[in-house]
Amino acid sequence: MNQRSGYQGLVNQFLAASTSEILGELTLSQGGSVEALQRNAWIKQIEILKNILSPYPDGFVAFEFTIPRMGKRVDNLLIYKDLILVIEFKVGSDKFDRLAIQQVIDYSLDLKNFHQGSHLRKIIPILVATEAHYKVSDLSFSDDYVSDPLLSNSLNLELVIKNVLKHCDDQKTIDSSKWINSGYCPTPTIIEASKVLYRGHGVTDISRTEAGADNLGLTTQTLNQEINKSKEHGEKSIFLVTGVPGAGKTLAGLNLACERRRNDTNENEHAVFLSGNGPLVRVLKEALARDASERGQKKSDALREAEAFIQNIHHFRDECLKNPAPPTERIVIFDEAQRAWDIKKTKRFMKEKKQQENFNASEPEFLISAMDRHKGWASIVCLVGGGQELNSGEAGMEEWLKALKDHYPHWKIFIPQQLDSKHYLPTFKLEDLGSRLIQKDSLHLGVSLRSFRSEKLSKAIATLLEGTLEESKIAIQEISQSYPIRITRSLDDARKWLRNSARGSERYGLLTSAGAKRLKPLGLTPGLVTEKDSPNWFLNDDRDVRSSYSLEDPATEFQVQGLELDWAGVVWDGDFVRNSNNWKYQTFIGNKWTKVNQESRQKYRLNAYRVLLTRARQGMVIVVPNGSEVDHTRPSANYDPTWEYLINIGLKLIET
Repeated sequence: MNQRSGYQGLVNQFLAASTSEILGELTLSQGGSVEALQRNAWIKQIEILKNILSPYPDGFVAFEFTIPRMGKRVDNLLIYKDLILVIEFKVGSDKFDRLAIQQVIDYSLDLKNFHQGSHLRKIIPILVATEAHYKVSDLSFSDDYVSDPLLSNSLNLELVIKNVLKHCDDQKTIDSSKWINSGYCPTPTIIEASKVLYRGHGVTDISRTEAGADNLGLTTQTLNQEINKSKEHGEKSIFLVTGVPGAGKTLAGLNLACERRRNDTNENEHAVFLSGNGPLVRVLKEALARDASERGQKKSDALREAEAFIQNIHHFRDECLKNPAPPTERIVIFDEAQRAWDIKKTKRFMKEKKQQENFNASEPEFLISAMDRHKGWASIVCLVGGGQELNSGEAGMEEWLKALKDHYPHWKIFIPQQLDSKHYLPTFKLEDLGSRLIQKDSLHLGVSLRSFRSEKLSKAIATLLEGTLEESKIAIQEISQSYPIRITRSLDDARKWLRNSARGSERYGLLTSAGAKRLKPLGLTPGLVTEKDSPNWFLNDDRDVRSSYSLEDPATEFQVQGLELDWAGVVWDGDFVRNSNNWKYQTFIGNKWTKVNQESRQKYRLNAYRVLLTRARQGMVIVVPNGSEVDHTRPSANYDPTWEYLINIGLKLIET
């Protein structure tokens, strides 16, 4: 039996064991050093449970059950017959704290969603505030068989458990041995994943499938081996990592950066993760700093360390512009490397923003040149994605290879065979790179880490945006059972639906496109959530009006790309209107909507809605407002065709 807990066993074994024996196992599971406060809490839990569990000798009990995705442990689990009780103790507390209630719900949902042995089981979250006044509550299950939380004190816990276990079904008894050995297949958000990796865990703790973990592990292993060879031989090397959608390219980059920094005993590598996605960088840095702070580190120190680990690629570039010396970092990992700027955009930026008249290099060429300043070894890792381009001037991978061919013949180039395709390289011929081109197929991530639900969603939204009416009907039908999408014309009804749908700390928020300029009468203005505001919007709790939970300020595609919510409300404006079997693209200039004819700008608008409609992990509501008879900027023709299309493909109305 797997030891996923600090202590686990059948109830009769637990009752027969001494408190000292149980404490010894719990202490060992924590690395052998435990604070007195924790030890006393365990003693109290053991005492309470020993007094009330004797009627259930064939049950199964666990202390400190690991939830890897969240980086936390459940105080206690009790499995009896077909029921799973998730019990969280707050020893000494005289109130049922809101955050503690969220916590026990979160643990229960994690088991339901990601632990294979719990998918089809009834799960009951119980919060025990040992000194609180008892609150009577009836057992009530949601559609997924996770109950509303039950609240108890130490005196009434026996009665609460007794009442719960009346609902057992002897015919569906859980085999505790099989249950504890069941696969744990999480799909963490990038925020959750970065925190777990930063703490020192590996990808195996947070990967959805064993195949996915193996795939990520092999890619990281190959990168480490070849970087070590470059280091040993004083060579320069660049690695291009590709992957199927949802394969975890960003996760692979973060994993590599964490491993290199953790093993950099001489502190001469300074591996850094670079991204051009400003909001993502800000959110991740703040999340890592807050997490470290919660674990006892000074916030300012934690933030400084996080800033050395994750940086905005443009800040890195600007520092290299100011200082001609080699950068501190010998290993740089570029996320979404294909989005680096082409020569035209880079020249214009350098002239207008940096007062450099004669700058004549693309962003990839300049970044390679900066790393080339190092004497001896240096390594660049390019994570290559595609399909969600939101801006003009993105160079693609050809510009990286062209720079290497024309100016840096001494760099070794490692690629997977998948890069040799028109998708990545429409015109570039790889044979022009000669013998320094080395194929490593493990640099391709071929297994999707997305949940089954999100894979289906991605395909369904692609069909909704680019398929026919009949194709869209079929795609929506395929996900309707596992992923709720609702539509409404009322923003207030959408807000109510989001609040009612979310449980525990599940995050919800409103989204609009950056081009949604005529939602102001509804009280929504895109652009109020800036890059600087993103950490508060994504990380703060439901008591903060700056957070997504307030449902006041919407985020746009630029703030949410690369990040996720659990539940999203997407508010649709007249910038993207269904027109017969196609879409009409519009931009609001001055006092009127103007047609967008340029193909590239149409593509960016389509991708904006693709990003918005794929941000929610659990479900979403789409709001298509009514037009106005008195406001010429909000005619019904900007909204009704889209509404009718969404109705016709089978999306359901909110039940009010």
